[in-house]
Amino acid sequence: MNLSVYLAGEIHSSWRDEIKQLTSDLPITCFSPMENHERSDNIGEEILGSQPNAIAKDEAASSLNNLRTQVLLQKSDVVIALFGESYKQWNTAMDASTAVALGKPLILIRPDTLHHALKELSNKAQVVVETPQQAVAALSYIFESE
Repeated sequence: MNLSVYLAGEIHSSWRDEIKQLTSDLPITCFSPMENHERSDNIGEEILGSQPNAIAKDEAASSLNNLRTQVLLQKSDVVIALFGESYKQWNTAMDASTAVALGKPLILIRPDTLHHALKELSNKAQVVVETPQQAVAALSYIFESE
């Protein structure tokens, strides 16, 4: 059995690399949002052409990023969503709530300091952990036979 795992969360740190390294011995394929921030911001104009203003540029990019995310979330067996303390994480919240709406199992990584802010979403997740290592341990448990 191979699991497809969508890694939702901020794109500014190396947490995805850590998960990929920790799962390298497991039959797991990882997907993620576009991690090249500049490409993500400009994809609308790359595909649809120049936009008349910054709002239209954002809307064009958003439609294409949402297409990518929707396809990859639907292909995934499990979603891991990381909430850290350094960045505003509206996209992470949207991806995690979409996973819940699609019935995808959700592993939520968040520090205790975000407990209150994420209490409703945490309650919808299958597992809530504090570190990527704990998230990988939860994935590893899926493959245990005894």
